[in-house]
Amino acid sequence: MRRHWTLFTTASRYALIGHARNRFAMLLVVVYIPVWIVLAYVTIPDEPAPFRLRATGEVLSPPGNHLTQITGALNAVTLIAGFMMFAATFTGGAFDRRLAMAGYPRFHLVLAKFSALTLVCAAIAAYATAAVGFAWSPRQPLVLAAALFCAALTYGALGVVFGSVLGREVEGMFAILMISILDVALQNPLSSSGSDSAVVRFLPSYGAVQASMSAAFSTASAAQGLAIQLLWLTGAAFAAFLVFRRRTRDALPPVRGRRTPDRPGPAADTAVHRERPA
Repeated sequence: MRRHWTLFTTASRYALIGHARNRFAMLLVVVYIPVWIVLAYVTIPDEPAPFRLRATGEVLSPPGNHLTQITGALNAVTLIAGFMMFAATFTGGAFDRRLAMAGYPRFHLVLAKFSALTLVCAAIAAYATAAVGFAWSPRQPLVLAAALFCAALTYGALGVVFGSVLGREVEGMFAILMISILDVALQNPLSSSGSDSAVVRFLPSYGAVQASMSAAFSTASAAQGLAIQLLWLTGAAFAAFLVFRRRTRDALPPVRGRRTPDRPGPAADTAVHRERPA
């Protein structure tokens, strides 16, 4: 048991050190989240923006700037978590392969990565919830933090997938950026008239959007939205595990025992002499 714990803590320490060295991501967490939320509060009119929440069937009419703050917080946490995990996976892929081929258990490597991701996403979600609550108080702040946390975890797992299958850094960054923007923008009632469409139910952060809207502007239960988001999180985490396992596999062909040729006996020597010309 002690050996497993040592392997896990060692891999977790290296994973956290890798995230801490990503100074650009740290800058995004500290600056981008509050700046985005404050700009949404200041620039967007506070006129009511009625919409129907699909998860509960309620018709909510929050101020437009409050609504944009929630979608902005979701967009920020998903982008940052996706960027951080993509960068960690993309740059550390060769190191992970060397560890796995040297005998380091892949299960401990994967568990350490997701443990580090959980800590990072928890900090980002708590920070974003505090930034939203600076100007006004959400109805259910803990549920809002849980929704942001689940959305960040989902995109973090997608970042692992992109970091494992895409060959260039710009491709992964662009993929995460476009998916996050389209995902949240199509569900924002202020920017999309189709936010009530049935198609949005298949977007990666649909459950988190439903849960966060319910938590911010209503006292109704957000369990359904969180459950949907957990399904997306489970699928993304499973895909990340599969591609990580494939990437760290041993690419060398299996070593087979070489067959030693039989030593020629007297009968073979006699046959050779008979075939030799006189």
